[in-house]
Amino acid sequence: MAWIHVFWDLGPEGNAEHIAEHGLGPEEIEHVLMHPQDDASSHRSGRPMVFGYTPSGEYIAIIYEELDDATVYPVTAFPVED
Repeated sequence: MAWIHVFWDLGPEGNAEHIAEHGLGPEEIEHVLMHPQDDASSHRSGRPMVFGYTPSGEYIAIIYEELDDATVYPVTAFPVED
């Protein structure tokens, strides 16, 4: 998982807006994507997911899609109990 680009859809109903509904911002998501603590697959969608700590210490899960070898699209993210 050595992505160079994180794709953000800033339009209405895009991934940035959806993730913000969970109280998280792009900087937190990008930090965890670059420094994951664990990985798994979503039970609901089957998509890959990573877990990690934001710079403020919050433990979150990120469900994502790999668009190509260098680009990841965070579909959703949310805080979890660690």
